[in-house]
Amino acid sequence: MSQPGLVNLYALPPLLRAEIQWGLHTHAQAAQHSEWTTNGIRNLVRHCQRGDITSLMDLHDEGYKDLTRKQMDSEVRKIIWEVVNGLRCVYYSPSDTKDAGFLETDHFGRRFKNAQSHFDITNVPQRWLRDLLWDHLTEWLRSPQCPRTRGPFDQMRRAAVELGVFLQADAPEAGHDPTVLRREHTERFAADQRHRARHGLPSLGMVLVDGRSPTVTDLSCQFVFNQARKLLYSAITAGHAERLGIDTGFLTAIPFGGTGLKQRSRNPFSDDVARALMDETNLRGLEELDLNDRGLRDIWETIVATGRRCSEVVGLRLDCIGRYRGLAMLWHDQTKVGNYNEGIRIPEPVYHRLDARRTKTLQLFEKRYGRIPAAAERPGLALFPSRIRNPNGRQPISYGHFNQRFRTWIAGLDLGGAYVAHQARHTLATNLLRAGATLTHIRRYLGQLSERMAEHYVKITNSDLEDVLNTVWVAGPGAPNPGELLSGDTTPIDRETALALALDLSRCSTPADGGFCTYQPVVDGGACPWKLDCENCDNFVLSGADLLYWRRKAEQWRSIAENAPDDATADYLHTVFEPTAKAIKGLEQALAALGILDEALTLDLRRPQDYFHRTWSTAFRARDLAALQAPDETTGQP
Repeated sequence: MSQPGLVNLYALPPLLRAEIQWGLHTHAQAAQHSEWTTNGIRNLVRHCQRGDITSLMDLHDEGYKDLTRKQMDSEVRKIIWEVVNGLRCVYYSPSDTKDAGFLETDHFGRRFKNAQSHFDITNVPQRWLRDLLWDHLTEWLRSPQCPRTRGPFDQMRRAAVELGVFLQADAPEAGHDPTVLRREHTERFAADQRHRARHGLPSLGMVLVDGRSPTVTDLSCQFVFNQARKLLYSAITAGHAERLGIDTGFLTAIPFGGTGLKQRSRNPFSDDVARALMDETNLRGLEELDLNDRGLRDIWETIVATGRRCSEVVGLRLDCIGRYRGLAMLWHDQTKVGNYNEGIRIPEPVYHRLDARRTKTLQLFEKRYGRIPAAAERPGLALFPSRIRNPNGRQPISYGHFNQRFRTWIAGLDLGGAYVAHQARHTLATNLLRAGATLTHIRRYLGQLSERMAEHYVKITNSDLEDVLNTVWVAGPGAPNPGELLSGDTTPIDRETALALALDLSRCSTPADGGFCTYQPVVDGGACPWKLDCENCDNFVLSGADLLYWRRKAEQWRSIAENAPDDATADYLHTVFEPTAKAIKGLEQALAALGILDEALTLDLRRPQDYFHRTWSTAFRARDLAALQAPDETTGQP
């Protein structure tokens, strides 16, 4: 007779029965776990009874990948895999895992995001090298500076595998005797890696999931060299080299891979691509790929409108939007840079789209659990919840899921190139700059740690930069307050205010030597009553484009003062130059506040080379130009 919810373990061997009971208990305690059905657990029990299995560890070690679905269905495989992964921490001590060629991060209280506790290192052929790798990784796990993700562990393992497989093919005794290894073995390994990277050859030791060997690249060489160097040097500092009798020349000959490769930053979307990616017909195609209606279109439109990182949008919480003083706001976590619960304004269409998605998510929650979420549950619920390993609604869909569907969508649009969602971030940053935002504002809005990183996203031309620099004015050395900011407010302004400011500046000034004159009779074409003594005139202002010019003059003045015949003369010269120094200092502070000081230091609009440009070298007499208009006025011809 069938009894719902009942699983009979009575006929199983004691050890197997205890393992299944332990697995059920551990599975129920996990905050994020997959779904085990009662029928799946019963099928597992039946399979163990028919096969006379005494332990799940034996069943897993024998392998079950080649079994047909009739012999063992996918849910049974999943249950066995999860229980065995947990049992390893029970059956193996840390020292046992070292002998077996793996480590368990749970032994050290660590668990990387979206990763299991088990970390296999059996692909390293030499026992001595595998032990060095195990010791180094466990030191990381014990350290307060343990890596946040599993990436550094994978890189270190790859370095050990690449080195071990090469030694197996090249060194005496296949590299198993470390005492016979010398500097030339390490140098040949480095040469082999560079050769494979230069010619795009496959790796010797690494194998992908599909059975292919990955291609060695300059970037993989960098990781391998740096991680292998770190691993071998740790053998010296920890005393393992002396204990094993390894030659110091072998351990220190690994070259330094470098701190980073210069890679091309992604370009913003071109106008035609941007229009295609936001076309309503094409967006409906993205919706069709979202078979379970998890919000792929909502994610994409939010990325485009806000410039957030993909992972930040995918991980949005249920109550991430709201109105404050009538303004639509989006609250999100910038985990990459450590900024949490950051708020930004969003367009009304995006707000309404996310609000509709929130309603759908609440309906899914109610359909699954038969109730609405409690007030204490709402802050942790995902706005785009996953269908798997999500018993409480807190787990969002993965970035890999969104990226896979997004690439499929892009391929179907036939845009004539390879595009990724992250390019929307570059596009927004460039558009913000062209709309008048400074690098400081862009850095804060995008959630960057430095303006250098913001520059990575911003594409700017010299003409754009010249326009920005020429709108930053400070009072000149002859003014009552040298260095006082006169224009280029550091607060954001709207487009109309910016246009009005530019029009006002063009009307009320005229270029002068090292700056601009704002005395209206001179601006209107009259003679200067102070005989062009600009530096001592309070109508003289400095622009951002003049910074290098005045820096050079300051160096010249400083040199004159240092070569003065006596201290009294030097003090007098410093007193004379002090107003100008204040003006230069104020100009630097204004440019720094606007986030363009570095650009002003690298772009000098007063270089002598500029005057050899065709724009400067091509000139005409004024009366000749005026004479060209005379025939038009008499004949009326264009």
